Amino acid sequence: MSFRRELTRSLRWLVPGIGVKRWLLLLLGGITFLAVGLGILLLDIYRTAPETWWLPVLSFLSLRFLTRPLRFLIFGGIGVGLILAGIWGLNRALLIPFLRPGQKLVDQVTEYRRREKGLRVVAIGGGHGISTVLRGLKEHTHNLTAVVAVTDDGGSSGDLRRSQGILPPGDIRNCLAALSNDEALLTQLFQYRFSGDTQLDGHSFGNLLISAMAAITGSFEEAVAESGRVLSVHGRVLPATLHNVHLVADVQLPNLPNEVRVEGESNIPQIAGRVRRVWLEPNDATAFPPVIQAILAADMIVIGPGSLYTSLLPNILVPDLLAAIRSSRAIKIFVCNVATQIGETQAYNCGDHTQALEEIIGSDVIDIIVCNTNYEADLPEGVQWVRLDDRLMGDGRVYCADMLDRERPLHHEAPKLAQALVDLFYERTGPLEREPEKETTTRPR
Repeated sequence: MSFRRELTRSLRWLVPGIGVKRWLLLLLGGITFLAVGLGILLLDIYRTAPETWWLPVLSFLSLRFLTRPLRFLIFGGIGVGLILAGIWGLNRALLIPFLRPGQKLVDQVTEYRRREKGLRVVAIGGGHGISTVLRGLKEHTHNLTAVVAVTDDGGSSGDLRRSQGILPPGDIRNCLAALSNDEALLTQLFQYRFSGDTQLDGHSFGNLLISAMAAITGSFEEAVAESGRVLSVHGRVLPATLHNVHLVADVQLPNLPNEVRVEGESNIPQIAGRVRRVWLEPNDATAFPPVIQAILAADMIVIGPGSLYTSLLPNILVPDLLAAIRSSRAIKIFVCNVATQIGETQAYNCGDHTQALEEIIGSDVIDIIVCNTNYEADLPEGVQWVRLDDRLMGDGRVYCADMLDRERPLHHEAPKLAQALVDLFYERTGPLEREPEKETTTRPR
């Protein structure tokens, strides 16, 4: 019964209108011509050679029949031509539904293979910062893994987290949209946020889709994977942990001697003070195993940009994820924000950002620090540029360049940042080595 079913499915390729039969017939004709040519050649060799069975081979190698293979060349040439034409036509018939308008098939295949063999990159962060990194790097490689914090408890993500009992999908949704091959209509739909006097007010379609997927598949991680397939994503978006963790901070308020304990990621930026310390509760949550595997296999780990205390640090506060970063042989790059964030990093410079990160990750882990040098844009009131300060002057790890997105002055420009990251990697490591046992020992100058 199964054989008949498979046969029926195979015969569907011969249904009129698919545009496949003509090319299959052309392939069959080419194979026939080639077979006839080979038959003629072998018969000529057999007739003219001695009757001993092994001598035809020697006769052929001695080129005694150099003039007789002409018929083989004719039939064989026609056969090869028909086969090549059939393969070309069949490929176009099968791939044309997936071709992008205005691009040639060979260019798309070449570009796809180039990205398929690209760097293995792990981007750690959250919010719009990591989306910028992914949007730029997806033009260089398909081997992207985004690691996202799951401490968000505000807005649509917080509501779904409390009502549905799932991990917050907001930052994961942004990363999936950034990695999508179709950042037009489908991605706009994924990012669409409902408004009006309804129960859906404030919720995004992508958050609701991931929540529904989680209910259907029975697991949050499978829901994220299926949502990525819907958006035709190249790469992976992974939660830092599958545990229900909450972010807690000690904040120093102005004119008060004691620090104030603030619970909840969404509450921390609302307190007008300086963040002294952040931690997770519970503080022993284990990392999602695929995250550890991706970090240990990575060629490059990018931390940031993003909200320092509420997007970046919650990831590396997961103990075994932090241990994996320290153990990884990848080049580790910290991308500092271009501007400060009200309620979180006011008056911070590049040194302050780096110090806050290295207090947790260690002072000998980060290989490269990327800092923006373009300050030619108007910033919102209370926001300042993040500049290079004296603490990092002369530090060989620092790389400064114009990274500013002039249309969105609080963000990096995705192509500029991605190109800088790729160039920095190859400058410090040379040609990419794919053997996992070889350790990258070259460090930044």
